[in-house]
This record gives sequence, structure tokens and C-alpha cells, in this order.
Amino acid sequence: MKLNLELNLLSQEENDLQRILKKGASEWPAGLNAYAEAAVLEHIRMFLGQKVFTRGSDIREYRLFLLIRTAFNDSIPDEQTVCALFQCTLSQSRGLLRAVMSKYQYELSEAIKRTLTESLRRVKKNINGALVVAINNESVVGELNKVLAMVDSAQDQIVRQPGKLATYELKPDAYRKLCDNFGIPATAIK
Repeated sequence: MKLNLELNLLSQEENDLQRILKKGASEWPAGLNAYAEAAVLEHIRMFLGQKVFTRGSDIREYRLFLLIRTAFNDSIPDEQTVCALFQCTLSQSRGLLRAVMSKYQYELSEAIKRTLTESLRRVKKNINGALVVAINNESVVGELNKVLAMVDSAQDQIVRQPGKLATYELKPDAYRKLCDNFGIPATAIK
């Protein structure tokens, strides 16, 4: 079904939306379509009695689930993006991401897998020879550690580098095991 709608927004509101959604002028207003799709789907499911929630947290979790499926192309967003969209604190966005990844784990299994493999593809050796990756989502790190524990519980977990905000370190064996598990090449150690 194709829908067309017209919104009357102030130019400042449009500018703010472009900044929040990280969309340039060339991507506007088309950059809003995936978000509009999520909003319409949310209402349709409610109207049909398929997703009728009474708790605000359930509504927010379902809303983020729909955004992951539409606006984020089946990838898990980073914590700062969730903060910006949901007007919440960093710790609240972490909790919301954790809840959605747990509650909708089966429906989001491909999105979670895609996000984990994308994270593994970004692993690099730093100047000291350690394997590092920047991940702005503690839930993603937690999922990687969960997979690592299932694959080989004797491996060292992925840990935050001391003094770094979102840079994590992996041991070469752990990295290799994770890459093997997801069927991707372990390019950072070649």
C-alpha cells in the first residue's frame, strides 16, 4: 500500500529533524519515509488489535523494534541514536536496547546477526598490535560475549579498553572463533 501525506512543519523543526535523524538536505524529506513507515505500522497493529499495549515501556520497546526493522534496515542502532530519537538518557537507551533485543530476539535474530558481523568486520589492529573495535552499544558487546561463551566458554571476553569510551579489545583466538561462527573472514589477524 502506498501512502502520501503532507506535513506542515516549521523550517526550524525540519532542520532539527534533519540533525536528529542525520539526514542532509539532499536526503530530505525522503529520509523521513522509513520513520513514517514505522509509525504507520505501529498504528495499524494497534487498530487491528494485534499490538495493544497498556504500559508505556511496552509501547517504546515496540516502537524501537519497528524502527530497527524499517529505519535502521534491520540493524541495531547505537545508544546515542536511541537517545536522540527517544529523548532519553544514555542509561535509559541502554535499557531500552537491551529490552528490545531480549523481548524481540527471535524476530530480530537477523538484525542482531547483521549488527554483530558488521562489528566484527570493523576489528582492526591498533599500533600496539591489539585487536580493537569501536562499538557504541553495550548490548552489542554483550551479544558478542554471549555468542563467544556459547562457541568456546574458555575464551577471554571482549572488554572495554582502559581509558576509552567505546573501544573494545578482543583476543586473537576469540576474534577468530567469532568470525568462524558467523562465517566471515578474520581479516584483522592476517
